[in-house]
Amino acid sequence: MFITTNNAISAYQRIGVETGVESADPHKLILMLFEGAQEALARTRIHMQNNEISEKGKMISKAIMIIDHGLKASLDMNAGGDLAIKLQALYDYMTHRLLMANIQNNIEILNEVNKLLSELYSAWKEIGESNGTPTAIKAIAI
Repeated sequence: MFITTNNAISAYQRIGVETGVESADPHKLILMLFEGAQEALARTRIHMQNNEISEKGKMISKAIMIIDHGLKASLDMNAGGDLAIKLQALYDYMTHRLLMANIQNNIEILNEVNKLLSELYSAWKEIGESNGTPTAIKAIAI
């Protein structure tokens, strides 16, 4: 039997992600979650523009799951203190906004959430580059 090109690409991407997850430290895992959420939003935007309602819903759901069950779930509320509380509230805001984007078919809301994710991603990446894996990262995530 032959595998279609899309199936082969999907399989390759899954293997790449699985390999990356297996070898990643907690800091890198959080970066991967940000990247996954942003990729889901980019795909959502394309599906919105093409009026592909079912696929749009799947991609928004994926982004929400990554934010809620990945980023938000990784917060250590005891060690993270006020910063963890604020990030939790921001993640809740993002998931709410994505629900509104889905209902209203609103690309501006997608852009708003993507901008927030981009800013957090940049800050998270910069923290890791400047200090390796600093105490602040260990306190906030995983």
